[in-house]
Formats: sequence, C-alpha cells, structure tokens
Amino acid sequence: MAEPSSARRPVPLIESELYFLIARYLSAGPCRRAAQVLVQELEQYQLLPKRLDWEGNEHNRSYEELVLSNKHVAPDHLLQICQRIGPMLDKEIPPSISRVTSLLGAGRQSLLRTAKGTLI
Repeated sequence: MAEPSSARRPVPLIESELYFLIARYLSAGPCRRAAQVLVQELEQYQLLPKRLDWEGNEHNRSYEELVLSNKHVAPDHLLQICQRIGPMLDKEIPPSISRVTSLLGAGRQSLLRTAKGTLI
C-alpha cells in the first residue's frame, strides 16, 4: 500500500538525480523491464527531479520529460561517473593496492575512505 503523499519526506535533489540516472542506465541494458517498473514507481511517488518555473514553484516531471530536457545525459552517464570516481580519489588518497578499483571495495580500497584513514 502506498503511503500518502503528505507523509513522504522531501527527496534531496542528488537522490532524485541518482534515481533518474539509475533508470536511464537500466533502460539501455538487458534490464529494460526493471527500468520500466522503476520509472513507473519514480513517477508514482514523484521521486524524479522537479522543474522550477519562473516564480520558483516546483512542478513534477515525467521520466520522458527529464530525458528530453537532459539530452546531454547518455544512458551510460552513471557508469561514466563511477569509472571516474576511483582514479580521482586515488590521486588524493592512495589505495593499499594500486590499479585495483572496485565499487565494492572495503578498507583502504573503499571509495568511501578518507584522508584520516577513517572509513565511512
């Protein structure tokens, strides 16, 4: 059962954008049905980034409207972001094993490592 719209917390923009990028990524691969279901739920629960009008009012957008207004965002945009994160972090905080980058790494191989060695 869906929770009432008034009970939902506001979704931060970065979270909405991530949902959009995940749907965009899935839509071009072998999981197209999963992408369709995700898009339906994103629209149903109004989780996609909203459009601001000239008065600053927010308006919901469909997935297709977002695709059309973000033509620069290719289906593999999220993959490209993920591929760039590791090398950028490695320059700032070297991993324990160089040239080994995994989104699933732990400890000194984690993409969430910090300069102080405290791992998130």
